[in-house]
Amino acid sequence: MAEDIQQTSINTIRTLAMDAVQAANSGHPGTPMALAPVAFQLWTEHLRYDPRAPLWPNRDRYVLSCGHASMLIYALIHLAGIRRAESDGRVTDEPSLSVDDLKNFRQWGSRTPGHPEYGHTTGVETTTGPLGQGCGNSVGMAIAGRWLAARYNRPGFDLFDYNVWVQCSDGDLMEGVAYEAASLAGHLELPNLCWIYDDNDITIEGRAGVAFSEDVPARFRAMGWNVVEVADANDLAALTRAYQAFLEHDAGPTLIRVRSIIAYGAPNAANTAEAHGAPLGEEEIARTKQAYGWPNEKFVVPSEVPQHFQNTLGRRGAAAREAWEAKYAAYAKQYPELAAELETMQRGALPQGWDAELPTFEASAKGLATRASSSKVLNAIAKSVPWFVGGSADLAPSTKTLISGDAGHFGPSNHGGRNLHFGIREHAMAAAVNGMALSGLRSYGATFFVFTDYLRPSVRLASIMNLPSIFVMTHDSIGVGEDGPTHQPIEHLATCRAIPGVVVLRPADANETTEAWRAALQQTDRPSVLVLTRQDLPTVDRTKYGAAAGVAQGGYVLADAPNGDPAVILLATGSEVSIALAAHEKLVASGVASRVVSMPSFELFDRQSDAYRESVLPARVTARVAIEAGIRQGWDKYLGSRGAFIGLDDFGASAPYTEIYKQRGLTAEAVERAARALLG
Repeated sequence: MAEDIQQTSINTIRTLAMDAVQAANSGHPGTPMALAPVAFQLWTEHLRYDPRAPLWPNRDRYVLSCGHASMLIYALIHLAGIRRAESDGRVTDEPSLSVDDLKNFRQWGSRTPGHPEYGHTTGVETTTGPLGQGCGNSVGMAIAGRWLAARYNRPGFDLFDYNVWVQCSDGDLMEGVAYEAASLAGHLELPNLCWIYDDNDITIEGRAGVAFSEDVPARFRAMGWNVVEVADANDLAALTRAYQAFLEHDAGPTLIRVRSIIAYGAPNAANTAEAHGAPLGEEEIARTKQAYGWPNEKFVVPSEVPQHFQNTLGRRGAAAREAWEAKYAAYAKQYPELAAELETMQRGALPQGWDAELPTFEASAKGLATRASSSKVLNAIAKSVPWFVGGSADLAPSTKTLISGDAGHFGPSNHGGRNLHFGIREHAMAAAVNGMALSGLRSYGATFFVFTDYLRPSVRLASIMNLPSIFVMTHDSIGVGEDGPTHQPIEHLATCRAIPGVVVLRPADANETTEAWRAALQQTDRPSVLVLTRQDLPTVDRTKYGAAAGVAQGGYVLADAPNGDPAVILLATGSEVSIALAAHEKLVASGVASRVVSMPSFELFDRQSDAYRESVLPARVTARVAIEAGIRQGWDKYLGSRGAFIGLDDFGASAPYTEIYKQRGLTAEAVERAARALLG
């Protein structure tokens, strides 16, 4: 009977995948069918998860990195009876996915989109669309799990000891982000991380060998991973031994290579591109169900299958969760301050008065690089927010993102450090930062702004997932100087601003940097990109000019015409604000009614009321000049049809930055001339 229910459950997963993809006439049935026994054995025998408490902090995380196999996780969510959670964290009695939801696979408004989406479907731990991203996220989740254990566990109170299980494919392991992440995980010796690699030798173009011939287990062993092999994905006993081998291994992460044979239809297709990513067809489905001894009906779920999941995963998860809650109640009495921290973190909130000691800076003509003032702000935040954790892609001395004092360094022998060293792995860093954010930490990652080219997909996914990840980007422009055009961002402000939902903040001086960090920490449902200078910038005299608190509105009047009625408006961000101020002073001195608007964040400004935006940029003033060390794209909505732009339409050069600014025409004189030309 035990074997019967196991096979019945596996075939239920398989037939649900076939039927859903066929109903949608779109999707990938083969991988869910091949991996059904692999996932079934994991969920019913080893995964620690309570379907009735899907947000329980110490639950195991299950990540389907090969997101095209989404019907696998959707079938599991339905059969396990996972309950739906509201956006505020309240868990309802409603199932996360009903049979009707499975029937609505890939349709408008459904809870079963083509690739799993975090926050859209309860039970999905991260959005895994592009291959390799789930692998990268999982390393951040595992880092977070170990960090939470190091900070909050106490003798007799092991509050955090969860594992992160990842199902990944050949495609995942071809992506650079996955190998960056695997290298980092191996170095950090994360024992709570297990990747289950589906070695089926198939990709969209055909046999994987057409482009992929390396010895994957050997490569992972070389990176410090424990490697376990399973010769047949249908061998449940072998799968159990492999999972147990992971649970018993405490010296680093584990890769389980599972050999499987993908199921696909269209047998007469000229290539497997059609077969791998296409419905099986009604005739093929009927033959397959006949081979299973299955009724030729759609979306059949035998009642004993959900009951089996309840008897295994459900009972085991509920018992573990209830024991944890009892332990936590005792912990809260013995360690009330730590418990208060945890509860604040789990709510996605910040400690009371977290920003009370953020620094303010005296006016200074020499000033500071905003990366330097950022360092002071970052450390002030770290003192008030204990779960503020992050690091740099090997550039901490340049990005100034180390947390000082006794914060410690997260490494193989210290999983409690708050400073992470991601190595020269920008993409894995960003994906891991997202994984840490998914686990409740306020996480940040830092590198040079030009290297957003290497991590932009993860920034985009942070926005899709509504995560408050923070990306600190320094060396923001041609101000990098002698390093030359390869290291000087030109189009990068525009490309970051182009990602929906991302808050880009480019502060003009030290005090705007303080306010930019304050704004970033206050974001709860979208990522922030802080764009900071290498070169010193004057610290604006706030007794003479507008208060830096205006950063919260994204744009504000920094300097106004003497009568408050401007004839021309100068707009700028970051290092170019001081240039705009210099031009403004010359214009005002000659009787021109000039206004300077600092625009550190387009996104925050665009969210302000019509009345506020009109007060800053009155529609009647059409003479406008913007100055920014980047391309024009994105500025026209503020400049209108008559406005002028002083910026870049080509790459930088290798020279002292002051000379590059002069040669590229980013000067106060150029701004003044443009303003006078607009005024006739």
